[in-house]
Amino acid sequence: MNAADRDTWLAAAAEQFGTPSFVYFTEAIAERIAALRHAFEDQLALSFAVKCNPNPALLKWMVGRVDLLDVSSIGEFRLALQAGWDPALVSFTGPGKREFEIREAVLGGVGLLVLESLREAGIADEVARAAGRVQPVLLRIAPDSVPRGFGDQMAGRPSPFGIDLPDAREALEQIVAMPGLRLAGLHIYSGTQCLKPDAIVENYRGFLSIFTDLCEAVDITPESLVLGSGLGVPYHDGDTPLPLDAVASAILPDIARFREDPRFAGARLKLELGRYLVAEAGYFLVRVISLKQSRGVSIAICDGGMNNHLPASGHFGMVIRRNYKMHRVGGQSAIDSDTGIYDVTGPLCTSIDRLGGGVTLASLSEGDVIAIHNSGAYGLTASPIHFIGHAPPAELMVIDGALHDVSRFFEATTAWPGEPSPEGQGALATA
Repeated sequence: MNAADRDTWLAAAAEQFGTPSFVYFTEAIAERIAALRHAFEDQLALSFAVKCNPNPALLKWMVGRVDLLDVSSIGEFRLALQAGWDPALVSFTGPGKREFEIREAVLGGVGLLVLESLREAGIADEVARAAGRVQPVLLRIAPDSVPRGFGDQMAGRPSPFGIDLPDAREALEQIVAMPGLRLAGLHIYSGTQCLKPDAIVENYRGFLSIFTDLCEAVDITPESLVLGSGLGVPYHDGDTPLPLDAVASAILPDIARFREDPRFAGARLKLELGRYLVAEAGYFLVRVISLKQSRGVSIAICDGGMNNHLPASGHFGMVIRRNYKMHRVGGQSAIDSDTGIYDVTGPLCTSIDRLGGGVTLASLSEGDVIAIHNSGAYGLTASPIHFIGHAPPAELMVIDGALHDVSRFFEATTAWPGEPSPEGQGALATA
């Protein structure tokens, strides 16, 4: 989709459903899924990490398009079932699973329970035996290291995630001895948001080595082996998009050699993905409420901010704050003389409610709409929507040439006091 067509949809979304709002383009997600399958030659099953965007309509759309879902709470497991997912295609990760969550997941037929501790293994074993079941499980391994270049590193340091690699063999032996569990394989996720193909390939090779060593040590033939993808997206100006083909062409020969071992010939290798599938398919729309000059700086005050999109404000895992890419809707072709430099802020009574600093945009007027890119993952779901009591944003999906209201947190037909009635919300629109 070119920029003009995209902005036609974004303008229609802002006009019909108001701002602030998120817009997700399913066509872009479908293209990313197809690109992954082509690059990896269908050697890796695709698992969508629900935590990055648990919108129920998106989860429903994902049925049959990705192979598997990974949930991180019993609430996400319930959402998956309500969206039409077969529980046997769902895995359940997370370091703080409570007894009732493990019980509900096991009794609900979860395909794979990802164990992050021997405590979880003991609870799951007891629950499964009491129900006369044998629950398939994976053990999550915390590696000793992760290559440089990952935005969030979860290896080689104290971590709540999984079993430390030096302790893994002993833990596996204890799990294998539990009659209520069947050890189906291993899970590793050691780093996220990497744009360096060499680092990603090195990471995957490390996973394959760990899988080989542990499965041989405990003499297990795994059915399922999960590789945390770590595939990054270009959030900021100057970021170079990840060359997916370079990653795939480098790691596929290693996978082929890995499968030459009869122990791994039948194992299903799974790539667990979140932001790489959906981030670039989403935009966060805010409307400029007020423009002001303050000590020589132009400030655009908007109707949505960190309460709706905490990551864009720089307060979600960002050590050094950098602006997300953004543009004025309808202003992508502005000439240099028709631009301005703005601090873009939200409506909250806190100095940290800033969506961008020193951003070059097509010249703004009150009422203009700004679109913040890369907002399909870790946008609304990672944000403090109740902070300072503003109405939640709308969520919209463009599916097969129509705009759908898929808002989660309020009835689309209900206006807040003092707001205009959102007439027409809940219907379909075309741009």
